[in-house]
Amino acid sequence: MRSQPRIATRSDIPPFIVMDMMRAANEKAALGEHIIHMEGGQPSTKAPAKVIAAAHSALDHDRLGYTDAKGLPELRERISRHYQDRYNLTISPHRIMVTTGSSAGFVLAFLSLFDKGAHVALPVPGYPCYPHILRALDINPVFIETSGQSRWFPTVSHLQDVSAKHGALEGLLLASPANPTGTMLDAPSLQKLATHCASNNISFISDEIYHGLTYGAPAPTALAYNKDAIAINSFSKYFSMTGWRIGWMVVPDYLVRPIERLQQNLYINAPTLSQLAAIEAFDCIDELENYKNAYEINRDFLLNELPAAGFTKILPADGAFYLYADISHLTDDSQSFARLILEQTGVAVTPGQDFDAARGHHFLRFSYARSLKDMQEAIKRLKPWINSR
Repeated sequence: MRSQPRIATRSDIPPFIVMDMMRAANEKAALGEHIIHMEGGQPSTKAPAKVIAAAHSALDHDRLGYTDAKGLPELRERISRHYQDRYNLTISPHRIMVTTGSSAGFVLAFLSLFDKGAHVALPVPGYPCYPHILRALDINPVFIETSGQSRWFPTVSHLQDVSAKHGALEGLLLASPANPTGTMLDAPSLQKLATHCASNNISFISDEIYHGLTYGAPAPTALAYNKDAIAINSFSKYFSMTGWRIGWMVVPDYLVRPIERLQQNLYINAPTLSQLAAIEAFDCIDELENYKNAYEINRDFLLNELPAAGFTKILPADGAFYLYADISHLTDDSQSFARLILEQTGVAVTPGQDFDAARGHHFLRFSYARSLKDMQEAIKRLKPWINSR
């Protein structure tokens, strides 16, 4: 009998549970059920009008060939101007790499910075694909359990503690605003972490994909405090362009050529159509701010109504479009609980195990990126369901 072909061990990583939940929700929707999607971090809004118009124009007039591996010069120059406009920072276009979404940015950052066996610190709860990608590359994620005392972010003391336990850290990766918590580092706290990394030869990767989506103070960038930080961003969230698969990274001068070589060989270039369209995104701020205002209305509605539906322990939500709720009073298995909610109410949510293997069984993440009408319908379904249990 022929043996099964060998499967590489690097593929033996956990699933991205939110995608499994999305698939289950879509399967039910395909059968005609009205599903309320609160599982994914995907805006229900279209890309801005000028972006769509630019894409149509490119399809009509551009041959859509390859671009430079670093991306179209016009787009990199426009991103550079964005840093001046939003952060008052002068960032050379030379340091900007256009990527196939932020996901490719993480792969390029990890490959350029860390050899096999390196130790990279990550806060938990946190975005699950970070450690999954690191493990696939034979890099060791070092988890830092955070709590409300530090607004669910690591501190310099945390870094010192894990360094003492695991040896020297080669990297720190964090997102602010964060997924799944929605919390955000203030400027002094970010500066302390960025300065500590710079002083201790720790590469600092800052996931800034939710910048623009804050409901109080704007989010600061790590680039303001650490000249060697890598900032990774995307057009997916604030710019409402998830399916366009277009992002960017800002890298220090010494990494420009290594990352360009990796991009050339792994991806050639980010999608040309998306690059041409994305140039226009920065001129759509009024439209995008209207989108953000709608998220804020959703957030305020859920913060008021979810407790009445039984979800009484919700973390502070400074940005992004997520609420992370402690449901330990309702279940010890958030994954089974989330599937039960989907099956019996048609509301799709994400279990906390996706973000925190040790404590996530007591948490659910609710995304409020969809319409207010959807949020209202979700509460209408969840209230009687929870109260009947």
